[in-house]
Amino acid sequence: MRRWRDADREPFAALNADPEVMEHFPNRLTREESDALVDRIEAAFDEQGYGLWAVVAESGFIGFVGLQPVRFTAHFTPAVEIGWRLTRSAWGHGYASEAAVAARDFAFRKAGLDEIVSFTTYRNERSQAVMRRIGMRRDPADDFDHPRLPVDHPMRPHVLYRLTRESLTMGV
Repeated sequence: MRRWRDADREPFAALNADPEVMEHFPNRLTREESDALVDRIEAAFDEQGYGLWAVVAESGFIGFVGLQPVRFTAHFTPAVEIGWRLTRSAWGHGYASEAAVAARDFAFRKAGLDEIVSFTTYRNERSQAVMRRIGMRRDPADDFDHPRLPVDHPMRPHVLYRLTRESLTMGV
């Protein structure tokens, strides 16, 4: 995990244009939108000292994992989200879980956060499995409708997972 480099932009744009990678997002990103996202990610590192780190494996750039403030209002905000997005070729190798553990530990040990959240669509079982593997727990009463999606959008219902520093240290 590291900060972003210009060479990451092209493979990141390809990742964001991949229909299978973006299956649980409302739309794929254009090259311009993808580059703008990298710019926002880098600005967040400068502003808050953490963000979505570029993840690199032996094969090169494979995606991102990291932390970002939730940028909408919901019953659980303000909050910091832990999230990931990896190339299809990186799926099933443990990269997301390994990097998410590192980001989780950074959140509690270096960033001083008391809680992190993660959320996705109900159908995104792969991400929910990563959430569980890193110690996050779901209370169905916390699930919510994503406020940035139209009321009738099929991806509007989301599951919410949480992890507190206290529950991690207590092994709950």
